[in-house]
Formats: sequence, C-alpha cells, structure tokens
Amino acid sequence: MTPSFAWKFSVPQEAIDSQGHVNNVAYVQWMQDLAVKHTQSVGGDVVADQNGIIWVVRSHEIEYLRQVFVGEVLRAETFIEDTQRATSVRRYVFTRVTDEKIVARGRTNWVCLDKVSGRPRAIPDDVMKAYDQLPNEHE
Repeated sequence: MTPSFAWKFSVPQEAIDSQGHVNNVAYVQWMQDLAVKHTQSVGGDVVADQNGIIWVVRSHEIEYLRQVFVGEVLRAETFIEDTQRATSVRRYVFTRVTDEKIVARGRTNWVCLDKVSGRPRAIPDDVMKAYDQLPNEHE
C-alpha cells in the first residue's frame, strides 16, 4: 500500500441532481480527478510518459453511504491498495469535513498499457516507486 493523497473541495452546484444531492456520476469524475492529482503530485505522470505507458480504467466500484449537498466540503483520499503485473487497484474514501462521516467509498481497477501498441504491459518498477513517496497534499 502506498502513502495516501488527500484533496479538499466544496461540492459545486453542477454536481447536484434532480433529487437535490450529489449525483452518482460526480463521484466517478472525482475519483478520476483524485487519481490524476495524486499521480501528478508524485511525478507519476512524468515517469509513466518516460516509460511509454498509459493507464486506463477496467472497472469502477462505488458504495454510497450518505447524501451530500451543494456547498458541503469533502475530503477525498486515495491510495494504491494492490498491484499485479499490469494492474493496479486504487481505493478512495470521501469524508464530509463538518462531521467526519464517510459519505462514499470507491475502488478502481486500472490497467497499464503500452502507449504505442495499446496492449497490457507490466508496470515498470520506477513507475510504482514514484507512488512510494509522500505526495504533495492538495488540501
């Protein structure tokens, strides 16, 4: 397991659905954003590019625990839970700052692909080593 990365943000109006709370699709976008922010904070994007790899999503899983409304501040946290030859499982936890209640949890299975061939490729060691360092927090 790698060090975690956290990001705080206020829930924007555009994330709210017709029922008045955060739409489930917003969580998928936030998971994507969080993974990118984490990767950039440790230089994983640069190392991946140097190794000629890209990451694509195989699957997302989200568990919604509590409703969230516009203007509430969330702390989103992510970490890499497990890696296999060409895959990486990333976990996410979304916590409402005011009461420290977990509002949602997620999991993404990422696949490492060769940038040229588009075929799965073993994750280069130096790519994974980038995630071993403490990230620059975005809180």
